[in-house]
Amino acid sequence: MRAQVRKAGFYLAIVLLVLFSTLPIGYAVLTIFKRESELYNPQSNPFWYGEGPTVDHLVFLFTQTQFPTFLLNSLIIGLCVVAITVAFAVPAAYALARLTGAWGEHSGMAIFLVYLIPPTLLFIPLFRIVVWLGLANSIWSLVLVLPTITIPFCTWLLLGFFRSVPRELDEAALLDGCSRFAAFRKVVLPQALPGIGAVIVFAFSLAQSNYIYSVTFVTESAGRNISAGVPTELIRGDVYFWPSLMAATAVVAIPLGIAYGLLFDHLVRGFQSAEAVGNE
Repeated sequence: MRAQVRKAGFYLAIVLLVLFSTLPIGYAVLTIFKRESELYNPQSNPFWYGEGPTVDHLVFLFTQTQFPTFLLNSLIIGLCVVAITVAFAVPAAYALARLTGAWGEHSGMAIFLVYLIPPTLLFIPLFRIVVWLGLANSIWSLVLVLPTITIPFCTWLLLGFFRSVPRELDEAALLDGCSRFAAFRKVVLPQALPGIGAVIVFAFSLAQSNYIYSVTFVTESAGRNISAGVPTELIRGDVYFWPSLMAATAVVAIPLGIAYGLLFDHLVRGFQSAEAVGNE
């Protein structure tokens, strides 16, 4: 009897956790199709369409605002940041895990600490650099600056994945006549592909979520990404376009949530391996 109660309590906790996690995005999707008159009516049921659903808010978002431009800018920024992050983080993590011995392995935590520096301490000096390079008010300022956030964390995360690959594989490839780079490319890299996929998703989502850099470095509406453009476009004084705001949120959050779900196991494995690096 006690075991059944414990099992029922466990499943109840799981159900409550799932509801707690999915309720915000579920309510956001529900709000997208609500009519304005029903949305601001305190007597209406917030979880039902009393007056029927409508797609007017989606049409407004994509035709009456610059959201498509924000979406395109965010996609360009995200892809560029991901490419730069992977290009720097992968060889850096491999070098720290293999080529620098114990010192390199222990330095993984020091690299992670760079990620913890608040952007509020860095955006002023970084803004001076952006202005000096002539990149102010362009998406390329964010392409330049955002990797300073993604590279340290992704290097630390990939360090755990590369450490999980046995060194014997590298040594066997070297004995077979492979160069160090060939051993890395043919033997080690395929083993770390799940971790690189997790890093790609993380770097892309981080590039979309940063707000302070996006607002500081780009002031023209046509050059902004989603994180800076949506609040300025859909919040006008004390007027909030709630359904359109929810639609903009869902368009970005749902695909990223699916990607995180597919790569969740690899993310957890990377965190566990990276934590082991720090403990050692």
